[in-house]
Amino acid sequence: MLRSLFAGVSGLRNHQVRMDVIGNNIANVNTVGFKSGRVTFKEGFEHLVAGATRPTTDHGGINPMQVGLGSQVGSIDTLFSQGNVETTGIATDLAIQGNSMFVVAKGNEHFYTRSGNFQLDADGRMVAPTNGFVVQGRMAVNGVLQDTVTDIKLPFGQKVAAKATSAVTLAGNVDGSATVYTKGPYATLDPMDPAQRALPANATSFKDVSMTVYDSLGTKHELKATMWKTASNQWDWKLDPTGMAITPAGITELSGTHPMTFLSDGTLDTSSFIPPTITFTPTDGAAAVTIKIDPTGGTVGASNGLTQFSGSSNAVLRDQDGYSSGTLENFTIDRSGTVLGSFSNGTNVALAQVSLADFNNPSGLTRAGDNMYAVSGNSGSPVLGYALSGAQSEITSGALEMSNVDLASEFTNMIIAQRGFQANGRVITTSDQMLQELVQLKQ
Repeated sequence: MLRSLFAGVSGLRNHQVRMDVIGNNIANVNTVGFKSGRVTFKEGFEHLVAGATRPTTDHGGINPMQVGLGSQVGSIDTLFSQGNVETTGIATDLAIQGNSMFVVAKGNEHFYTRSGNFQLDADGRMVAPTNGFVVQGRMAVNGVLQDTVTDIKLPFGQKVAAKATSAVTLAGNVDGSATVYTKGPYATLDPMDPAQRALPANATSFKDVSMTVYDSLGTKHELKATMWKTASNQWDWKLDPTGMAITPAGITELSGTHPMTFLSDGTLDTSSFIPPTITFTPTDGAAAVTIKIDPTGGTVGASNGLTQFSGSSNAVLRDQDGYSSGTLENFTIDRSGTVLGSFSNGTNVALAQVSLADFNNPSGLTRAGDNMYAVSGNSGSPVLGYALSGAQSEITSGALEMSNVDLASEFTNMIIAQRGFQANGRVITTSDQMLQELVQLKQ
């Protein structure tokens, strides 16, 4: 008789645990990155009344007789299904689409979370606002991401060093119908001589190009050059050092002369052309600057570089790769978790990249509070990687992953748990009534 009482008590306890989990799920319906729990039950110990017997030649076998002694909590699972993503517009809010987790650290201890509502502290470190744990990733040095995983730190006011120009593109068109440049009545042909330029025959026979370039200290220099037509389908090129802040005799054209021959289709014949390379030494103490002039537009034989077609000459120097020093003003985070800093000199430089962790069994992680998880004996070790590279997840900036709690399911489970609790309570009540009848037999 008492077995039914204890079975009913075990049912009450287990359904209370289920209600505790359901209540926790509903309480966290709006918790960022929360993952809901689920309770499953299993049978309790079975009391063997009689064992099974084998069949014989003259009669069949008999099944065992067992009486169950109630139920037990089989498991409390964490369900890592994807939650809905809510747009916030805050750059440091990050949402993961996939199975990975953010990595945060408290000293040498590492924790893992799906909650990406990060902030910057007074030192510029990216932290979780609930407990101050620091987001982990790899930092960049001069725009190059390093391999070491460390604290992500983005202090405003940091500088990006100046970069000397090393390449400039020469593109556009020179007039194919122009006449050959002539020296006229003057003794020596000089395409930079104003008098020769003023000759009517030379009106379309030359083209000046210029562009601002930078040395290693970020000082600007005006790079000037002149192109002029020397023969049919052929032009020449010459540097004009006028106005450049360089040391005396501090400029060299490393490749000598630069005749440019064009093919019949108007494109540059690169088989015989030697791209001009210029070296000059600034007066401000910066290192010598070496610049290669690329007239192909990056594609040999294509018409997006320097061409010779009939029409106006609009050739220009463009797309130089140098810049002055700058101060960090803002930053954005892309799908790979790379933090791109926007500097006052107009450049965008990689500052850091947020790391992600994957687990063989994420449901085996231990809840550590504050939306954090810790490694357990059955979660497996974290496999560190980066979004879209090593990890199959991607990061959405300016958004947060919300709780994956399904209220409709939780309310349904609440009804089931309530009815189960009531039924087990009725078992206890009925068992009590039967015991009462037993006690009254003596009367």
